[in-house]
Amino acid sequence: MSELIAALPMYDFEEVRSATDALWSAIAGRLREAGLGNVPTSLVRDVAPPAVWRSPDLLLAQTCGYPLMNGIAGDAIPLARPVYQAPGCEDAGRHCSFLVVRADANGHVLADFRGRVAALNGHDSNTGMNLFRHAVAPHARDGRFFGGLVMTGAHVESLAAVATGRADIAAVDCVSFALLARYRPRAVVGIRVLGRTASGPTLPIITARQRSPAERRTIRRILGSIGVDPALAPVRAALLLEGFVPCDKRTYRRIDGLARQAAAGGYPRLA
Repeated sequence: MSELIAALPMYDFEEVRSATDALWSAIAGRLREAGLGNVPTSLVRDVAPPAVWRSPDLLLAQTCGYPLMNGIAGDAIPLARPVYQAPGCEDAGRHCSFLVVRADANGHVLADFRGRVAALNGHDSNTGMNLFRHAVAPHARDGRFFGGLVMTGAHVESLAAVATGRADIAAVDCVSFALLARYRPRAVVGIRVLGRTASGPTLPIITARQRSPAERRTIRRILGSIGVDPALAPVRAALLLEGFVPCDKRTYRRIDGLARQAAAGGYPRLA
């Protein structure tokens, strides 16, 4: 059997890459000690995340909750959700998006941004699209609120679009915002947090459906041990990570629930 694959792409900023690698090294070592075979030595970074998430060779990866529920549900099993130490993550295993605008923007509540331009990292993003859509839905008229959308491809690029005036508002994952504020503070210069979206479960750790129930239990147990190991405290601190709590697909039903609420209010897509 060939070596399995692992990836932690969701918050893999260059400034924390060494900590991400150290986290994986600790997880991988414990998985090997527990008897799992073909555990990869290093994380995959040269394969597009959707291909990783769908791979039958996937041992462990982090994904977004929206594609988990709407794209890869038949291929992947959620095992655990991270607990972060960041504003917006006050409830363990949950997070939200920050609605961000320029510091000098003319507007103090979301309704003030009717007809403005929104930055969107991707239509398949829970924090950048789904939570944003849910927040905007009560203010929409005839299925519209914004005057236009700018596609950015990443939260950091949405921040840049707002800061430079290409967009007026965006929804940015609060964990991404906190990491950027710490390690890349220029990314949030001139940015104001207008408000917060509803919260939802943090980005899940998944494995391929092909992994056996025993393997899944082992991975969950190993992830649980990461949060209580004093030797890993510096790694966790660098990643704003407290630990992991078990989850299953039912945990992520809230994501679909928020989408249904927006649709029921006549706002099925961000527009």
